[in-house]
Amino acid sequence: MPVAVYVLGGATFSLGTSEFMLAGLLPEVADDMDVSIPTAGLLISAFAIGMVVGAPGLAVATQRLPRRLTLISLLVVFGVGHVMGAVAPNYAVLFVSRVVSALACAGFWAVGAAVAVSLVPHGSRARALSVMIGGLSIANIAGVPGGALLGQHLGWRASFWAVAALTAVSLAGVVFLVPRAERGASGESREETGDGRPGIRSELRIYRDRSVWLAMATIALFAAGTMCFFSYLAPLLTDVTGLGEGWVPVVLVLYGAGALLGTMVGGRLADAHMFGTLYVSFVTATAMLVLIAITVEVPVAVVALSGLLGLGAFLSAPGLNARIFNLASVTAPTLAGATVTAAFNAGNTAGPWLGGLVIGGGLGYVWTAWAGALLVGGALVTTFLQAREASRSRVVANAAGSAGAGGASGAAGSLAGEAARSATSSGDAAPR
Repeated sequence: MPVAVYVLGGATFSLGTSEFMLAGLLPEVADDMDVSIPTAGLLISAFAIGMVVGAPGLAVATQRLPRRLTLISLLVVFGVGHVMGAVAPNYAVLFVSRVVSALACAGFWAVGAAVAVSLVPHGSRARALSVMIGGLSIANIAGVPGGALLGQHLGWRASFWAVAALTAVSLAGVVFLVPRAERGASGESREETGDGRPGIRSELRIYRDRSVWLAMATIALFAAGTMCFFSYLAPLLTDVTGLGEGWVPVVLVLYGAGALLGTMVGGRLADAHMFGTLYVSFVTATAMLVLIAITVEVPVAVVALSGLLGLGAFLSAPGLNARIFNLASVTAPTLAGATVTAAFNAGNTAGPWLGGLVIGGGLGYVWTAWAGALLVGGALVTTFLQAREASRSRVVANAAGSAGAGGASGAAGSLAGEAARSATSSGDAAPR
């Protein structure tokens, strides 16, 4: 695995810490800015919505720029956004700083993922993406609790300064360790510019492919299901399970550790067994959510199952990312990463909202687990539909290869057969 991929994973640690750290700082922010906690909570929603909008928007806007230059520029904007937040004199400025940071974060995720897969062979894509996602998992284990601890002792602004410092380190890593050249389709190294990429109109054709929409739906359902439960895990532990507040960070760390392990294992499995890994992940996550709902008043069970939920759920994360790239990275290298980012954050936005509806409807915190299980179960259904689509594509590709080999002569016949074999070996035909 090239060192540049680990540099990108380190950068996602900074991004992930920023994305989730406010969840542990809302009382301090609300008090300092003289707003209610629900109003302060809108800062989290603003970040998620900025990610949904920013991923495709910035991917398109920077399409013709060298990707390395784009990554550098986005990290600079992200760092400036956190300095702006650290010195914000009022809520409005802080809100704007979160939107600016979210846009830069979304763009970095989209372009960074494209760079990561361009640096490795096709058969290592999920593993490379697992390194990037691993940075997010480590942020949940260390960055988010660390940011909350720092904010509680030195003020919430100190957490913003800390993220700005981490961003500066990530920026140095990208400047010095991410190469200017990336791997071409045939494996050769080529200068990394936007001139050789398809036009944006050509890239938009991927959205005519039913398989792409199924992959996006799977991502959104998975993210919504996990966030529907995870967003309200703390009050569930204290108000329903009966654990003290001191147990909340412990359970969050267990969940994050499980997520990190699941991401690493899933990255190795998904390259060879894409749909099998997704099936195992979604079945496990659904089962864990159901078991949590059933044993919600048994503290030992809830603590253990929360860690297993992180492991089972995040087995799928590398595969969900790689699936989109397998379908779209050749014909839509710019929009592939943006599509993944937007789909995940659409789910991240919808999940807490749906959980809030369940709680507001009087069903209680335990029903966030039931609702999450239903959503992840929906992802299992769309995965089955994806597998069926991929199987049909392989049949068509094999038939085309046989026809090409039998009906053409010389080099033309050989090329047709080779194209079919290539489509079949990847597990997916090119987008139709």
